Amino acid sequence: MRYIFILICGLFCCSSILAQNPLVTKDSTAQQRWVDTQYAQMSLDQKLGQLFMVSVASNQSKQATDQIKKLIIQENLGGVIFSKGGPVKQAKLTNDYQAASKLPLLIGMDAEWGLSMRLDSTYAFPWNMTLGAIQDNSIVENVGYQIGKHAKRLGVHINFAPDLDINTNPKNPIIGNRSFGEDRDNVVDKGTAFARGMESAGVLANGKHFPGHGDTEVDSHHNLPVIPFSRQRLDSLELYPFKKLISSGLSSIMVAHLEVPALEMKKGMPSSLSEQIITGILKEELGYEGLIFTDALNMKGVSTKGKDGSVELDAFMAGNDMLLMPENIVSAKEKLTKAYEKGKLSEERLAYSVKKILQAKYKAGLNSYKPIRLDNLYEDLNGLEDDIIYEQAIENAITVVKNKLDLLSIKNLDNKKIAYVKMGDSDNEAFVKGLKNYADITVVEASDINTLKAKLKDFNLIIVGHHMSNESPWKSYKFSTKELNWLQEIASERTSNIVLCVFAKPYALTDIDSFNDIDAVVMSYQNSDIAQEKTAEILFGAVSATGELPVTAHKEFPVNIGVQVKSLSRLGYSIPERVGMSTKGLRRIDELMNDGLDSLMFPGGQVLVARKGKVIYQKSFGKPTYDSKEKITNDYIYDLASLTKILATLPMVMKMEEEGRIGLNNTFEELVPNYSNTEIKNVTVLKALSHYGRLPAWIPFYINTLDENKKPSGEFYRNSPLPGFSTKVYDNLYLADAYKDSIYNRIGRQDLKSNRYRYSDVPYYVMKKVVEESYGQRLDALSNNFLYNRIGANHTFYNPLGKFDKNMIVPSEEDDYYRYGTVQGYVHDMGAAMQAGVGGHAGLFSNSNDVAKIMQMYLQDGYYGGTKFFDSRTVKKFNTCYFCDNNVRRGVGFDKPQLQHSGPTCGCVSRKSFGHSGFTGTYTWADPEEEIVYVFLSNRTYPSASNTLLVKSGLRTRIQQAIYDSILN
Repeated sequence: MRYIFILICGLFCCSSILAQNPLVTKDSTAQQRWVDTQYAQMSLDQKLGQLFMVSVASNQSKQATDQIKKLIIQENLGGVIFSKGGPVKQAKLTNDYQAASKLPLLIGMDAEWGLSMRLDSTYAFPWNMTLGAIQDNSIVENVGYQIGKHAKRLGVHINFAPDLDINTNPKNPIIGNRSFGEDRDNVVDKGTAFARGMESAGVLANGKHFPGHGDTEVDSHHNLPVIPFSRQRLDSLELYPFKKLISSGLSSIMVAHLEVPALEMKKGMPSSLSEQIITGILKEELGYEGLIFTDALNMKGVSTKGKDGSVELDAFMAGNDMLLMPENIVSAKEKLTKAYEKGKLSEERLAYSVKKILQAKYKAGLNSYKPIRLDNLYEDLNGLEDDIIYEQAIENAITVVKNKLDLLSIKNLDNKKIAYVKMGDSDNEAFVKGLKNYADITVVEASDINTLKAKLKDFNLIIVGHHMSNESPWKSYKFSTKELNWLQEIASERTSNIVLCVFAKPYALTDIDSFNDIDAVVMSYQNSDIAQEKTAEILFGAVSATGELPVTAHKEFPVNIGVQVKSLSRLGYSIPERVGMSTKGLRRIDELMNDGLDSLMFPGGQVLVARKGKVIYQKSFGKPTYDSKEKITNDYIYDLASLTKILATLPMVMKMEEEGRIGLNNTFEELVPNYSNTEIKNVTVLKALSHYGRLPAWIPFYINTLDENKKPSGEFYRNSPLPGFSTKVYDNLYLADAYKDSIYNRIGRQDLKSNRYRYSDVPYYVMKKVVEESYGQRLDALSNNFLYNRIGANHTFYNPLGKFDKNMIVPSEEDDYYRYGTVQGYVHDMGAAMQAGVGGHAGLFSNSNDVAKIMQMYLQDGYYGGTKFFDSRTVKKFNTCYFCDNNVRRGVGFDKPQLQHSGPTCGCVSRKSFGHSGFTGTYTWADPEEEIVYVFLSNRTYPSASNTLLVKSGLRTRIQQAIYDSILN
């Protein structure tokens, strides 16, 4: 009579009770009509067939998959659960099976972290343990939705997820990373969010493994685990998530194979066969009316409890609706048929389950079944949206569990010497690359601990990365005994700070005896490339750390601990859509750069685009020279030419202005007394740096040092450094030191030009002199100490030879008029070369990444990486066009957008934007309104500066237009 009562109440009562059934759809009347119609048309054999969901793998032989098709036809199966294989093969099999079945099949999968749990060529989302660390449950819901969307696209109607087990046992061999953690409320919150997301995509969720598989050291695939706890404990912990999700409308539940003495008195009785547990507790006590599945019936935890179909019969009679992966469906069906014929299995009991199965099929859309489209299947299952969701999840999961003295985020890069030591047996390339985006990192290796400690003595910050396989959640996660010993030895030296980053499950920390000498610990949970990249960003303050441990990882690190670490506003690295831009749109940059290469505008180049504090496009093109075999990478550095003005000299002038050492209305006469009797004496800093000071574009100082053969004259040059000739211009070419004065004297003799806008290098000779005399140091040392070292621009140098591998410095010209050789590692500009490579207007070398850091600092009103380089008022003062009314577009040092039709930009940027271009084929621009930084580097002057195709083509601003055309929002 129990089943008759449930049947009547669950399926045929008033709408208020129907609303409690999670399988009932909004169009409940139409659903009930379809269910009743289908059921009325079924024979007993067809009804019994609906109870079974058999397993098949798309990587099986055709003989094996054909056998499943035969079973579908002959046994009228209710569903199929797919296992290993590939998406296209599975889609084809699904279409074939659905076409063969009289009633559409309910297709299931275990896809807890996405289809990749079972299929190749599909997307792997974070494991539940990782999701458990996230504090924003909407992110977990997004993950559930995306997994559901993938399942639906592949014709899967029910995903056996989420796992609702509370993993209180670190030694659990089968759950572990599949659990959201050990905090029951967190498991409920994450499970609810995940299920809600998946169901909103049109895929049925399934809570498992009832009544709770989290606290066991036995895998039910191999044996029957015993859950020895009291009913009170079970109610307050193991059963708690199921109670909560039942109340929120969970479509289905999977019953595990567990021995639970507090719930089932019969010794050795698996919960999946227990009428007391399934009907008595799940259905009656908890009031669950959704679809109930057994766990796989071929698992050793249950399969040994009977043979020839008796296990399946017992499972159904206990209260399950669908029998998952029976060992022998023919025998099982025979047992059920006999039970029906003998009256042991009533029509009412059968109708109760079959109608629920039909309700589930209707809810999954099988009342209007359509075959799976095969076109673009791979693309639909591996899209940009997946990357966005994965990145957001990982970024919000990473947990700082210790941060002694606020070591993180890492600040004051100018006094850091950083080493990285790898532990673990898996890949670390993305982490090392990520670290090197921010600072100079030395990878230190050794075959023995004493050698390792000796090598590490030179460093004051050591980052240890423990990298374990990301292939599956069951892979090994532990430190080796050797690694544990080495970690303690390194930490006990106390000559440096230690940061430990763990790219494995939190329980890896359990084996570490003491954290007393480890200053910071970061739990990254997984070893994916994105987890490695985001960990590097958190270490250096590109993003904040907000995660909390979902489990107790160590006696020092209990569940729910997490140190909040705020962002230092350093550049992060992401994908365009994350910041409202289009990946497809930015591909236009590739086309334009390749056109530039094909048109011989330059041998190679780099392009970087950042928006809203994230680099979302960073590529290199071409080669260092047209004859090179090597390809340009992002680590090559270029001669920046006039970008030096705003990346070296201007920062020092701005600093002086803030300190009261210089004013924009100061005249040249006030700054350089020797100019008091010259025409240029009344030129102000404001007018000079706005290129409105009536000064010439440039002065070819070098020409007066050549002999009649147009070669460097022996009067001014020597082939080796000698007293009075120490100014190195080029290999075996040293200029007389006294010529420095000749340069400034020549500037003093300069006549003023007409009163109009005229771009000029000359003010930067003067500013260099003023800056150096004010601080008593050369400009290169000043800019290094004030800006590059502190901001982490470790690829930015004057005179890079000796500091940087020459092969990684792009040549700028084959000089046949002054130095007569390949200009590589020496500044291209002749005037800067005559100043030992350190000019106020030229001389700086860098790559796109470093240039972007400095431009981002300007964009952020002088703040970057925890350092306030300038007051926001200073940045605004220098980024102001003071003479726009006189048709002079420039700011103070910065170039600004054109005032009329043509000019230095695409015409698509805001008036607040600023930047500069360089003679060698460089360009950078920042726009505060759109929060965009754009960097273009090339060596268009190689092999000859007479090549002006880049300039004539407007390629740099056409790329800028492509960037702005790619803005989505």
